[in-house]
Amino acid sequence: MAVKDLIREQRFLEDVERGIREANQDIIHQRLSPITMENLMPFATSVARLRARYLEAAFKFSEKSTADSLEDSEIEELRRHRMAFEEARDAFEALRHAIERGYVELGEE
Repeated sequence: MAVKDLIREQRFLEDVERGIREANQDIIHQRLSPITMENLMPFATSVARLRARYLEAAFKFSEKSTADSLEDSEIEELRRHRMAFEEARDAFEALRHAIERGYVELGEE
């Protein structure tokens, strides 16, 4: 590939990245207030609670003598806790990513 083509490709990718950033900023700013420690910490605390609930349910499994003694309802309960935690964790990571990329507005403290 010629240097001219590489430069053209690089400029194109930079334009794409700029367009993605602007689209995310515009859309996210319409839906979210500026992010502050005050409104971020309840979110982080909720994720921590869901993590603790999931781990607590997992430790209940270790109290059982064998996997055969687990009830389907116990397995389903653990699955529900895992799914809730993973969804909340993924949402928090999406927010972190949005902050790192400059998609969200940071408020004043």
